[in-house]
Amino acid sequence: MHNYVGPQKIIQKKNEFLFPCSKHFYKKPPQIARGEMQYLFDSDGNKYLDFFAGVSVVNCGHCNPEILKTTIEQLETLQHTSTIYLTEPIVNLAEKLSHILPGDINHSFFCCTGSEANEGALLLARIYTGRHEFISLNNSLHGRTYLTMSVTGLPMWRADPVLSDCVTFVPNCYNKDKTLEEAAYDSLEAIARVIETKGADIAALIAEPLQGNGGIITPPKWYFKKMKAMLEKNGILLIIDEVQTGFARTGKMFAIEHYDVVPDIITVAKALGNGTPISAFCTNDKIATAFTSASASTLGGNPVAASTAIAVLNYIDKNNLCLNAQKLGIKLKTGLLKLKEKYPIIYDVRGKGLMQGVELLKANGEPAFEEADLILEILKDEGVLLGKNGIGRNVLAFQPPLVITEQDVDFMLVKLNLALDKIR
Repeated sequence: MHNYVGPQKIIQKKNEFLFPCSKHFYKKPPQIARGEMQYLFDSDGNKYLDFFAGVSVVNCGHCNPEILKTTIEQLETLQHTSTIYLTEPIVNLAEKLSHILPGDINHSFFCCTGSEANEGALLLARIYTGRHEFISLNNSLHGRTYLTMSVTGLPMWRADPVLSDCVTFVPNCYNKDKTLEEAAYDSLEAIARVIETKGADIAALIAEPLQGNGGIITPPKWYFKKMKAMLEKNGILLIIDEVQTGFARTGKMFAIEHYDVVPDIITVAKALGNGTPISAFCTNDKIATAFTSASASTLGGNPVAASTAIAVLNYIDKNNLCLNAQKLGIKLKTGLLKLKEKYPIIYDVRGKGLMQGVELLKANGEPAFEEADLILEILKDEGVLLGKNGIGRNVLAFQPPLVITEQDVDFMLVKLNLALDKIR
């Protein structure tokens, strides 16, 4: 039997040894001690249905035994050499990715985090175009390095008070005083105005196909097609950030596939390693050839991470996780829309596949962030872990492991109904 220190001791050590920027969910947080596919267990042995997947990371489930077997075998064989030596897993992973990435994208540069991947993508865009500036969307989140924080549109994640001024922000596809279509047209018009004034200086536009931390903002189907045409006409690259949306999360391997658009550069991370740190920025032959200066990531695409990622891609394919996300996403959304009819606090339900958001507003139209926190607390006590996001921290985020079942969706909806009823 493991002697766990317990939540209070962990909080004490956090305060003593970590930075104060390191926050946690819940007023009474459990100590998470163990994971098993779609379930987590705390230090007291309580079981939780995980409906957040470590923010869209463990798409294949916690401690997935099939994937773990590959990871352990590689750990016992060769753990690290760096890219200055030849190893097989990294090239096999790059080859495998080339077959599943959208369109003609077939070159990958591996690193460890989503921030690194986005930083690399922005650098690549500058190298290829010879231009310096970027367009980004309001409420976006692209990372915590200097440049990725500069292209991040969510105020709470822009920690540096003196960020780069090479970024112009435009409205995203959300305005609660307008329809989705109107907000999307406003966004495109704003992009057109920026291109008109400074198009010759802009290297790329960076966007998430669905904004995760921004509140599961889901553009209409035509949005990216019109955007891409406008950018292409002006020699501006499109970088699509699939860090949170990639690898079957939305019912397709990549969320941008819902929009019938092939980006110039795509970034991936999170679910690619199912908990093992790995990320990549990927592009086509033409753009890749521009990156000739010496560059490397010491730990990026190391044998353990690369072998694990190959096992992840095999598992997604073998177990039809795209189809599962699609089918259960419909079931989840249907259930959430029924709750919307019942509870006026639910303003909107949006998303694709198993990436759904429920926006909560008070009767006066203000963000119901306190109610969102209370719902999360009640759900936790009822055995369900859920996420939250949005600029007002008032959007419930449903991003479970893609290995969940219909019964799991039903269980969560019953508990969510109970929580909404309690706060009414």
